Amino acid sequence: MKIRCLALLVPILLAACATKTVGEAAYDPLQDYEEVDATTILDAPAPVPGNFAPEHLYQVEHGEYLVELLGCGACHTDGALEGVPDFDRALAGSRIGIAYSNPLGTDRPGVIYPANLTPDEETGIGAWSDIQIERAIRAGLGRHAGKQIAAMPWQGYAKLTQEDMTAIVAYLRSIKPVSHKVPDEVFAGQEAEHPFVYFGVYRSRNGN
Repeated sequence: MKIRCLALLVPILLAACATKTVGEAAYDPLQDYEEVDATTILDAPAPVPGNFAPEHLYQVEHGEYLVELLGCGACHTDGALEGVPDFDRALAGSRIGIAYSNPLGTDRPGVIYPANLTPDEETGIGAWSDIQIERAIRAGLGRHAGKQIAAMPWQGYAKLTQEDMTAIVAYLRSIKPVSHKVPDEVFAGQEAEHPFVYFGVYRSRNGN
């Protein structure tokens, strides 16, 4: 399995945020964060023979291609958000979260932990219907369509064709189910017990 790392160069202007008075050090809004080099492109895990009908091989392979192209593994693989992906948990969700509100404005931002996309029935999408999976990808909706999933870039996937969408669902159902429960969403104002990243570049120093 190959890893290709792309450097994420995000210019951040801190001068406007820093204030200093005589005898005081300038405030550094990144003092509680450390820079990480996220893995942005991952090979998708291979489908498991026997998990799909032979006549659907092309469809499953097309879905695998799309999942790689869309970069799903960069968020949904444990460790990838900080550059150390755990390939035994490829697409099985991340215990490193993504801040979806500004952590530079508060020390307790909202954090979402990317979901387990493998067909495990307890911790993944094995019990989801095809429609529920499609809605999550195309509209960022949770399983029961109650609210949109924070930080899910669904706007970029909204115009996937039905053929592409069907292929992605077929592929996700074809891979090995991995039992891996990710942490629940942390709402803004609550304290995160697990680490998270901001813009995929900075990771919180707190959390285990």
